[in-house]
Amino acid sequence: MNEVVINNNEFLRQYETKIAGKLAKIEYASQERKVFLTKLVIPEEVTDPEFKDEFIRTVLKSIEERNLSVVPTSPQIAGFLRKHKEFKCLLPVGIRI
Repeated sequence: MNEVVINNNEFLRQYETKIAGKLAKIEYASQERKVFLTKLVIPEEVTDPEFKDEFIRTVLKSIEERNLSVVPTSPQIAGFLRKHKEFKCLLPVGIRI
């Protein structure tokens, strides 16, 4: 799997990347120092099982670099955080998944 390159489209409030000529995205909302990851959209044509995890991982690293907290309201992203405890530090105090 190649490294996923993301674009933070602040106008549409989504992290984006192109794969197989299609747009994959994670929609978000921001409030104070928190980023609420609300929806994950992966094109049906994408068959690589590792892409979803690598995309989420890249977005979380980008958020971490900006010293923001993450509130995963998308079930798919919450599931990723449950499996990958190394990102638990991004959750705000009092948020459990």
